[in-house]
Amino acid sequence: MNSSRVIFFIFNNVHLLDLAGAVTVFYESGCCGKKYNIHYVSPYDNPGTSSGLGFSNVEPLSSVTVTVDDIVIVAGMEIEKWNRADDHLWIPWLQSAAATGATIASICTAAFALAAAGLLNGHNCTTHWAWTTALQQKYPLLKVIENKLFVQSGRIFTSAGIATGIDLALYLVEEQHGAAFACLVAKDMVVYIRRDGTEAQNSIYLQNRQHINHHVHQIQDYITKHLHHKITIAELAELVFISPRNLTRLFKSATGTTIGQYIQSLRQEKAKYLLKTRQKIAWVAKECGYNTTAQLRKLVKEAKD
Repeated sequence: MNSSRVIFFIFNNVHLLDLAGAVTVFYESGCCGKKYNIHYVSPYDNPGTSSGLGFSNVEPLSSVTVTVDDIVIVAGMEIEKWNRADDHLWIPWLQSAAATGATIASICTAAFALAAAGLLNGHNCTTHWAWTTALQQKYPLLKVIENKLFVQSGRIFTSAGIATGIDLALYLVEEQHGAAFACLVAKDMVVYIRRDGTEAQNSIYLQNRQHINHHVHQIQDYITKHLHHKITIAELAELVFISPRNLTRLFKSATGTTIGQYIQSLRQEKAKYLLKTRQKIAWVAKECGYNTTAQLRKLVKEAKD
Protein backbone atom coordinates (compact mmCIF):
# COMPACT_ATOMS: atom_id res chain seq x y z
CA MET A 1 0.00 0.00 0.00
CA ASN A 2 1.43 3.34 -1.06
CA SER A 3 -1.51 5.72 -0.83
CA SER A 4 -1.47 9.48 -0.53
CA ARG A 5 -5.27 9.72 -0.89
CA VAL A 6 -7.82 8.87 1.77
CA ILE A 7 -11.48 8.88 0.82
CA PHE A 8 -13.99 9.18 3.66
CA PHE A 9 -17.41 7.77 2.82
CA ILE A 10 -20.16 9.51 4.81
CA PHE A 11 -23.63 8.14 5.41
CA ASN A 12 -26.42 10.32 6.72
CA ASN A 13 -26.54 10.30 10.54
CA VAL A 14 -22.82 9.53 10.68
CA HIS A 15 -21.28 9.38 14.15
CA LEU A 16 -19.08 12.46 14.42
CA LEU A 17 -16.18 10.96 16.37
CA ASP A 18 -16.05 7.89 14.10
CA LEU A 19 -15.36 10.31 11.26
CA ALA A 20 -13.37 13.07 12.95
CA GLY A 21 -10.97 10.82 14.87
CA ALA A 22 -9.69 9.04 11.76
CA VAL A 23 -9.67 12.26 9.71
CA THR A 24 -7.48 13.93 12.32
CA VAL A 25 -4.89 11.16 12.12
CA PHE A 26 -4.35 11.68 8.40
CA TYR A 27 -4.46 15.46 8.77
CA GLU A 28 -1.85 15.37 11.54
CA SER A 29 0.26 13.02 9.43
CA GLY A 30 0.56 15.90 6.96
CA CYS A 31 1.55 18.25 9.78
CA CYS A 32 4.30 15.78 10.70
CA GLY A 33 5.65 15.61 7.14
CA LYS A 34 3.68 12.87 5.37
CA LYS A 35 0.76 14.51 3.59
CA TYR A 36 -2.45 12.77 2.55
CA ASN A 37 -5.04 14.13 0.16
CA ILE A 38 -8.31 13.84 2.03
CA HIS A 39 -11.63 13.57 0.19
CA TYR A 40 -15.17 13.33 1.52
CA VAL A 41 -17.81 11.51 -0.53
CA SER A 42 -21.42 10.64 0.12
CA PRO A 43 -24.48 9.33 -1.69
CA TYR A 44 -26.28 12.36 -0.20
CA ASP A 45 -25.87 16.04 -1.02
CA ASN A 46 -25.86 17.27 2.58
CA PRO A 47 -25.36 14.38 5.00
CA GLY A 48 -25.78 15.07 8.68
CA THR A 49 -24.36 13.60 11.87
CA SER A 50 -26.20 11.67 14.55
CA SER A 51 -25.50 14.62 16.85
CA GLY A 52 -27.16 17.15 14.53
CA LEU A 53 -24.21 18.77 12.74
CA GLY A 54 -24.49 18.88 8.95
CA PHE A 55 -21.97 18.77 6.11
CA SER A 56 -21.99 20.58 2.80
CA ASN A 57 -18.47 20.18 1.41
CA VAL A 58 -18.83 16.58 0.19
CA GLU A 59 -18.33 15.14 -3.28
CA PRO A 60 -20.84 12.86 -5.03
CA LEU A 61 -19.72 9.26 -5.36
CA SER A 62 -19.74 9.55 -9.14
CA SER A 63 -17.01 12.21 -9.06
CA VAL A 64 -14.41 9.97 -7.38
CA THR A 65 -12.88 6.93 -9.06
CA VAL A 66 -11.10 4.72 -6.57
CA THR A 67 -7.71 3.24 -7.49
CA VAL A 68 -5.69 0.40 -6.00
CA ASP A 69 -3.53 2.86 -4.06
CA ASP A 70 -6.42 4.57 -2.27
CA ILE A 71 -7.70 4.11 1.26
CA VAL A 72 -11.49 4.21 1.58
CA ILE A 73 -12.83 4.65 5.09
CA VAL A 74 -16.55 4.28 5.83
CA ALA A 75 -17.48 6.02 9.08
CA GLY A 76 -20.07 4.52 11.41
CA MET A 77 -23.67 5.66 11.31
CA GLU A 78 -26.76 5.45 13.50
CA ILE A 79 -28.11 2.04 12.55
CA GLU A 80 -31.67 2.78 13.65
CA LYS A 81 -31.87 5.60 11.07
CA TRP A 82 -29.92 3.88 8.29
CA ASN A 83 -32.01 4.06 5.11
CA ARG A 84 -31.64 0.70 3.37
CA ALA A 85 -33.96 1.87 0.59
CA ASP A 86 -30.92 3.81 -0.68
CA ASP A 87 -28.65 0.77 -1.06
CA HIS A 88 -28.64 1.15 -4.83
CA LEU A 89 -27.09 4.62 -4.44
CA TRP A 90 -23.88 3.40 -2.85
CA ILE A 91 -23.41 -0.41 -2.91
CA PRO A 92 -22.18 -0.55 -6.54
CA TRP A 93 -19.65 2.22 -5.83
CA LEU A 94 -18.31 0.48 -2.73
CA GLN A 95 -18.14 -2.87 -4.51
CA SER A 96 -16.26 -1.26 -7.38
CA ALA A 97 -13.83 0.38 -4.95
CA ALA A 98 -13.11 -2.98 -3.33
CA ALA A 99 -12.70 -4.67 -6.71
CA THR A 100 -9.80 -2.34 -7.56
CA GLY A 101 -7.84 -3.77 -4.64
CA ALA A 102 -7.99 -0.53 -2.65
CA THR A 103 -7.79 -0.62 1.13
CA ILE A 104 -11.34 -0.57 2.51
CA ALA A 105 -11.94 0.19 6.18
CA SER A 106 -15.04 0.53 8.32
CA ILE A 107 -15.38 2.27 11.64
CA CYS A 108 -17.92 1.05 14.18
CA THR A 109 -21.36 0.28 12.69
CA ALA A 110 -20.11 0.87 9.13
CA ALA A 111 -19.21 -2.83 9.21
CA PHE A 112 -22.91 -3.36 8.48
CA ALA A 113 -22.46 -1.41 5.23
CA LEU A 114 -19.47 -3.49 4.17
CA ALA A 115 -21.46 -6.61 5.02
CA ALA A 116 -24.49 -5.39 3.07
CA ALA A 117 -22.24 -4.87 0.04
CA GLY A 118 -20.96 -8.44 0.36
CA LEU A 119 -17.41 -7.31 1.09
CA LEU A 120 -17.15 -9.22 4.36
CA ASN A 121 -18.40 -12.60 3.16
CA GLY A 122 -15.85 -15.19 4.23
CA HIS A 123 -13.84 -12.59 6.14
CA ASN A 124 -13.06 -12.03 9.80
CA CYS A 125 -14.35 -8.68 11.02
CA THR A 126 -15.49 -6.73 14.06
CA THR A 127 -17.65 -3.82 15.11
CA HIS A 128 -18.60 -2.04 18.31
CA TRP A 129 -19.17 -4.56 21.11
CA ALA A 130 -22.85 -3.59 21.38
CA TRP A 131 -23.44 -4.67 17.74
CA THR A 132 -21.27 -7.78 17.28
CA THR A 133 -24.10 -10.24 17.93
CA ALA A 134 -26.51 -8.43 15.61
CA LEU A 135 -23.90 -8.26 12.85
CA GLN A 136 -23.18 -11.99 13.07
CA GLN A 137 -26.86 -12.92 13.11
CA LYS A 138 -27.77 -10.72 10.16
CA TYR A 139 -24.79 -11.76 8.01
CA PRO A 140 -23.92 -15.42 8.77
CA LEU A 141 -21.38 -15.64 5.92
CA LEU A 142 -18.88 -13.52 7.82
CA LYS A 143 -17.02 -14.26 11.05
CA VAL A 144 -17.37 -11.60 13.73
CA ILE A 145 -14.42 -11.44 16.10
CA GLU A 146 -15.53 -10.05 19.43
CA ASN A 147 -13.61 -7.77 21.76
CA LYS A 148 -10.93 -6.58 19.31
CA LEU A 149 -10.02 -3.00 18.51
CA PHE A 150 -9.80 -3.74 14.81
CA VAL A 151 -9.47 -6.73 12.52
CA GLN A 152 -7.59 -7.04 9.24
CA SER A 153 -8.61 -9.54 6.57
CA GLY A 154 -6.61 -9.00 3.40
CA ARG A 155 -7.06 -5.36 2.42
CA ILE A 156 -10.29 -5.00 4.40
CA PHE A 157 -10.20 -3.55 7.89
CA THR A 158 -13.05 -3.28 10.39
CA SER A 159 -12.85 -1.50 13.72
CA ALA A 160 -14.81 -1.31 16.95
CA GLY A 161 -15.48 2.35 16.39
CA ILE A 162 -15.46 5.55 18.41
CA ALA A 163 -11.85 6.04 19.59
CA THR A 164 -10.67 2.81 17.93
CA GLY A 165 -11.07 4.55 14.59
CA ILE A 166 -8.01 6.54 15.66
CA ASP A 167 -6.11 3.32 16.40
CA LEU A 168 -6.99 1.90 12.99
CA ALA A 169 -6.01 5.10 11.18
CA LEU A 170 -2.68 5.18 13.03
CA TYR A 171 -2.11 1.55 12.02
CA LEU A 172 -2.71 2.41 8.36
CA VAL A 173 -0.24 5.29 8.66
CA GLU A 174 2.24 2.94 10.30
CA GLU A 175 1.89 0.46 7.43
CA GLN A 176 3.10 3.14 5.05
CA HIS A 177 5.53 5.16 7.09
CA GLY A 178 6.69 2.94 9.94
CA ALA A 179 6.05 2.66 13.67
CA ALA A 180 8.31 5.58 14.62
CA PHE A 181 6.35 7.97 12.40
CA ALA A 182 2.99 6.66 13.65
CA CYS A 183 4.25 7.22 17.19
CA LEU A 184 5.13 10.81 16.23
CA VAL A 185 1.60 11.39 14.88
CA ALA A 186 0.08 9.90 18.02
CA LYS A 187 2.22 12.18 20.15
CA ASP A 188 1.18 15.18 18.06
CA MET A 189 -2.45 14.25 18.71
CA VAL A 190 -1.75 13.82 22.43
CA VAL A 191 -2.77 10.18 22.10
CA TYR A 192 -0.77 8.29 24.70
CA ILE A 193 0.11 5.34 22.50
CA ARG A 194 -1.19 3.53 19.45
CA ARG A 195 -3.09 0.43 20.50
CA ASP A 196 -2.60 -2.64 18.37
CA GLY A 197 -5.55 -4.36 16.73
CA THR A 198 -4.86 -7.55 18.66
CA GLU A 199 -5.75 -5.81 21.89
CA ALA A 200 -9.16 -6.17 23.45
CA GLN A 201 -11.64 -3.34 23.04
CA ASN A 202 -11.28 -2.91 26.80
CA SER A 203 -7.55 -2.21 26.44
CA ILE A 204 -4.92 -1.93 29.14
CA TYR A 205 -5.41 1.85 29.21
CA LEU A 206 -9.11 1.43 29.97
CA GLN A 207 -8.90 -1.59 32.24
CA ASN A 208 -9.14 -1.11 36.00
CA ARG A 209 -10.74 2.32 35.54
CA GLN A 210 -14.41 1.37 35.78
CA HIS A 211 -14.77 3.04 39.15
CA ILE A 212 -15.72 6.50 40.41
CA ASN A 213 -12.98 7.13 42.96
CA HIS A 214 -11.37 10.39 41.86
CA HIS A 215 -8.30 9.83 44.06
CA VAL A 216 -7.54 6.54 42.33
CA HIS A 217 -8.16 8.07 38.89
CA GLN A 218 -5.69 10.82 39.80
CA ILE A 219 -3.12 8.22 40.80
CA GLN A 220 -3.65 6.24 37.58
CA ASP A 221 -3.21 9.36 35.46
CA TYR A 222 -0.01 10.23 37.32
CA ILE A 223 1.39 6.72 36.84
CA THR A 224 0.70 6.83 33.09
CA LYS A 225 2.60 10.09 32.73
CA HIS A 226 5.57 9.09 34.89
CA LEU A 227 6.39 5.54 33.83
CA HIS A 228 9.97 6.60 33.05
CA HIS A 229 10.52 7.48 36.70
CA LYS A 230 10.77 5.30 39.77
CA ILE A 231 7.31 5.47 41.34
CA THR A 232 6.81 4.79 45.02
CA ILE A 233 3.61 4.25 46.93
CA ALA A 234 4.72 6.92 49.37
CA GLU A 235 4.93 9.56 46.64
CA LEU A 236 1.55 8.50 45.22
CA ALA A 237 -0.02 8.67 48.66
CA GLU A 238 1.35 12.18 49.14
CA LEU A 239 -0.32 13.29 45.91
CA VAL A 240 -3.80 12.54 47.23
CA PHE A 241 -3.12 13.15 50.94
CA ILE A 242 -3.79 9.55 51.95
CA SER A 243 -1.54 7.28 53.97
CA PRO A 244 0.38 4.67 51.93
CA ARG A 245 -1.44 1.87 53.72
CA ASN A 246 -4.89 3.32 53.03
CA LEU A 247 -4.00 4.09 49.42
CA THR A 248 -2.85 0.52 48.86
CA ARG A 249 -6.14 -0.81 50.21
CA LEU A 250 -8.22 1.80 48.35
CA PHE A 251 -6.48 1.17 45.00
CA LYS A 252 -6.98 -2.60 45.20
CA SER A 253 -10.62 -2.17 46.21
CA ALA A 254 -11.37 0.25 43.34
CA THR A 255 -9.41 -1.45 40.55
CA GLY A 256 -9.11 -5.11 41.47
CA THR A 257 -5.33 -5.00 41.13
CA THR A 258 -2.39 -3.76 43.16
CA ILE A 259 -0.48 -0.56 42.43
CA GLY A 260 2.62 -2.57 41.58
CA GLN A 261 0.76 -4.85 39.15
CA TYR A 262 -0.87 -1.83 37.51
CA ILE A 263 2.47 -0.07 37.00
CA GLN A 264 4.05 -3.21 35.58
CA SER A 265 1.16 -3.76 33.11
CA LEU A 266 1.47 -0.22 31.77
CA ARG A 267 5.25 -0.48 31.48
CA GLN A 268 5.02 -3.76 29.60
CA GLU A 269 2.48 -2.31 27.19
CA LYS A 270 4.54 0.81 26.54
CA ALA A 271 7.71 -1.21 26.10
CA LYS A 272 6.14 -3.59 23.58
CA TYR A 273 5.07 -0.65 21.45
CA LEU A 274 8.30 1.35 21.69
CA LEU A 275 10.34 -1.71 20.75
CA LYS A 276 8.41 -1.77 17.47
CA THR A 277 9.75 1.70 16.65
CA ARG A 278 13.25 0.18 16.45
CA GLN A 279 14.66 2.50 19.06
CA LYS A 280 17.68 1.28 20.99
CA ILE A 281 16.63 -1.11 23.72
CA ALA A 282 18.55 0.88 26.34
CA TRP A 283 16.48 3.97 25.49
CA VAL A 284 13.23 1.98 25.63
CA ALA A 285 14.19 0.55 29.00
CA LYS A 286 14.84 4.04 30.36
CA GLU A 287 11.58 5.43 28.92
CA CYS A 288 9.62 2.64 30.57
CA GLY A 289 11.32 2.91 33.94
CA TYR A 290 13.33 -0.30 33.82
CA ASN A 291 16.71 -0.36 35.52
CA THR A 292 18.37 -2.63 32.97
CA THR A 293 17.75 -3.95 29.46
CA ALA A 294 17.77 -7.48 30.90
CA GLN A 295 14.87 -6.54 33.15
CA LEU A 296 13.01 -5.12 30.18
CA ARG A 297 13.51 -8.24 28.07
CA LYS A 298 12.36 -10.48 30.93
CA LEU A 299 9.15 -8.57 31.63
CA VAL A 300 8.19 -8.17 27.98
CA LYS A 301 8.73 -11.91 27.50
CA GLU A 302 6.50 -12.60 30.50
CA ALA A 303 3.80 -10.39 28.97
CA LYS A 304 3.88 -12.46 25.74
CA ASP A 305 3.74 -15.83 27.51
